Amino acid sequence: MTDQEIPYNQRSSILIRNATLDGRKTDIHIEDGIIRSVGDTKERDAEMTIDAAGDLVMPGLVNTHTHAAMSLLRGYADDMVLFEWLSEKIWPLEAHLTGDDVYWGTRLACLEMIRTGTIAFNDMYFFMDRAADAVEEAGIRACLSHGFIDLFNEEKREAEIKASIAFHENIRARNNPKLSFALGPHALYTVSPDGLRWCAEYSEEHDCGIHIHLSETEQEVNDCIATHGLRPAAYLDAHGILTSRTVAAHCCWLDTDECRLLGERQTAASHNPASNMKLAGGRAIPYGDLRNAAAPVTLGTDGCASNNNLDLFEEMKMAALLQKFATRDPTILPAAEALEIGTKAGAEALRTGGGVIAPGYAADIILVDRDAICQTPFHNGSSNLVYSCNGTVVKTVICDGAILMHDRHIPGEDEILERAGKAASALVGRRNVE
Repeated sequence: MTDQEIPYNQRSSILIRNATLDGRKTDIHIEDGIIRSVGDTKERDAEMTIDAAGDLVMPGLVNTHTHAAMSLLRGYADDMVLFEWLSEKIWPLEAHLTGDDVYWGTRLACLEMIRTGTIAFNDMYFFMDRAADAVEEAGIRACLSHGFIDLFNEEKREAEIKASIAFHENIRARNNPKLSFALGPHALYTVSPDGLRWCAEYSEEHDCGIHIHLSETEQEVNDCIATHGLRPAAYLDAHGILTSRTVAAHCCWLDTDECRLLGERQTAASHNPASNMKLAGGRAIPYGDLRNAAAPVTLGTDGCASNNNLDLFEEMKMAALLQKFATRDPTILPAAEALEIGTKAGAEALRTGGGVIAPGYAADIILVDRDAICQTPFHNGSSNLVYSCNGTVVKTVICDGAILMHDRHIPGEDEILERAGKAASALVGRRNVE
């Protein structure tokens, strides 16, 4: 089948032949966005057939914390102290953002995620109606939240409530199963107690997610204890924020009791190793304590301003290596677990219905080049994927039964790169003429 005949970004019935799964060749049949069979597909008909030719098949990766449109800020400000980085560079530039900037920044982010095997992401930012436009056109899955920041001001809080409700209605009106809505209270130090409680109540009433930053820095912990007499996780729990629908980003400075609390609430911790190391957070997420508490642990990149890419293959390696370095235990977070937190755990946290290559699961699948240099020799597939390879090994991406990339081709890539580059230059230009 030629590239012109491939129904990009359209759900189709697909038969994948000769894919390698768990070390064995197998076929996979997809229909109506669902994996219908794995193995025995002789009696199955499909609109298109993909010959994997031995390439590895695996669940698509899931990025549980990012700010997609910050792709426009990639490389704009690096190697700075966190507060100075934010106050002198990031926030002043973001003050000049437009809806079109967010659209093209999100298109660029989606392009990068698709190319590197990510099929779903959890996003918090501004002008989110334009972000949703970009996500729909890219065909990827996303859980989107308006960044709720009331700065303890009642008038601002009411405005953020209205903006959050309006965005929820926008998402529902699209009737797109790949798009979901979450409340986005930014953090306990930017959102008032009343704002937190409203987010918690709205989330429960509408069965939607919550996306929040938690214990990214030691200062956040110390300030919370000094102000409220509680550590951050306990403080958020007292306001109803910790739920099984919640994804808490960073979580570097949780103590053992807080890990236990996340386990009890089944709140997912999103591990963002590259960003935390680059911004010198000073502590790795307590993965062992979270695992022992049966708290879900997922993987995120954070935004491109602090990573500086969205490649979850690289993030899996960094997560595994950082844990080993921080704990002096080479057995912690082995490759197979890193793959699971990058795929299945993230899918469960965002409730995508995917994350597993088995009948009944969402057809969110990627094909990975078996003949890449990083795959030779092939002693251990999980080891190669986590420790040797990066996102360049991804050849084909299928999301919700729709092909988004085939044999490394994504339609419209050149235009996205050109328009995003121009948007970034114009944004910086507006900042420079202040």
